[in-house]
Amino acid sequence: MIIYSFAITLIAYIVAKGINIYLPRIPVIVTSMCLVVAFLYILRVPYEIYATNTQNIFNHLLGYATVALAIPLATMRYDDLALKPLIGILSFASLSAVSLPMILAYLFHLSEPTVLAFATRAVTTPIALNIAALIGSPVSMVSLIVILSGLIGGGFASVVLKNVHDERAVGLALGLAAHAIGTVQAWQRSPVAGRYAAFGMAVNGVFTAIWLPLAFSLIHG
Repeated sequence: MIIYSFAITLIAYIVAKGINIYLPRIPVIVTSMCLVVAFLYILRVPYEIYATNTQNIFNHLLGYATVALAIPLATMRYDDLALKPLIGILSFASLSAVSLPMILAYLFHLSEPTVLAFATRAVTTPIALNIAALIGSPVSMVSLIVILSGLIGGGFASVVLKNVHDERAVGLALGLAAHAIGTVQAWQRSPVAGRYAAFGMAVNGVFTAIWLPLAFSLIHG
């Protein structure tokens, strides 16, 4: 059954890649998700069974995919990298991406576990799941929030960044705001944008994974 569920996902992704040639503005992951839902409905496979069979293997693969982002980082030129502005941007992005969603969730009187789940919105899924385990936020909620953040960020990127012509700025914005989905879109735009998106997502993920659990442990004693 695990192979069967994996095959559904793989076929959905291959078909989505073909569709993306004709509809490039729709992220492949969005099309893949819709196709998986359609396949499960047609084949009468309960989602609970599909999720149980694929969760562990895809969690591991997500971790490997995140580590693999170090490959494009090795091809970047760091001699002309403006470190001070980048450090400031990444620090502000990490702090605001954690605090603002938590404040909004708190103002809407959501439960404490849900507020904590919004704290992980700033990073990509594998890192977010590890942070969730450390701060005690619900894993299923964390996955949903992070994926939706990536979809929304990727969906509005073409509109928000329409008049931005610096590929470095575009890539960094996509990596920080839309995580893996944004990084894929950045690579589709140009290699420079892709490398900066991978850089932003990876460095922001590491930075957030360090300070957020520490801040949580200090606040809660």
